[in-house]
Amino acid sequence: MLTHLMAAIGVLGLLTAVPGPDMAVVTRRALVAGPGDALRTVGGIATGLLLWGVLTAAGLAAVLAASPVAYLAVKLLGAGYLVVLGAQALWQHRGTAPAVAAETGPAAGNPWRTGLVNNVLNPKIAVFYTGLLPTLAPPRLPTAWAMTFLVLLLTLAWLGGYVLLLSKAGPVLHRPRVHRALGRTTGVVLIGFGLAVAGTVR
Repeated sequence: MLTHLMAAIGVLGLLTAVPGPDMAVVTRRALVAGPGDALRTVGGIATGLLLWGVLTAAGLAAVLAASPVAYLAVKLLGAGYLVVLGAQALWQHRGTAPAVAAETGPAAGNPWRTGLVNNVLNPKIAVFYTGLLPTLAPPRLPTAWAMTFLVLLLTLAWLGGYVLLLSKAGPVLHRPRVHRALGRTTGVVLIGFGLAVAGTVR
């Protein structure tokens, strides 16, 4: 069982470290409003993972993964949300003004909600929970909950560490040219993820 668990941690760790929409959203929050907001975004992502665990235990995630119509609806909603976030990032870093100061308050939006919505509207998570996780679960462990908490811990560790690195690099990231370039790059990446999600065919 221990060998099986270590193998699962290895596979899930690699998958967690692969850059994706969650990481792009966390990067955007760190650039726009600082590491505190980025960590709250990570909290929203973690809440989304827990919600997917509940849906999986209830059998709803499997229904979504098996229903072309439901899957398409969530996919298009998620794609649209990523494109909107990307467009906002490009707008906030438009022109040649430094715009280094953190944009806090209503203009930046609620970071926890941003992380939650981004994660919940990712249909690939449903397929991930219902397809891959059961094959990785060690014997004699409740698949849905054991693997959900494992994914949750790995995600918190990875994204939390990533936010820490961003905060350490703060003086460099807040140089006007670097800040503007990263903001624009993040916007393009978010839009790219959104278009990729919309264009995928099951």
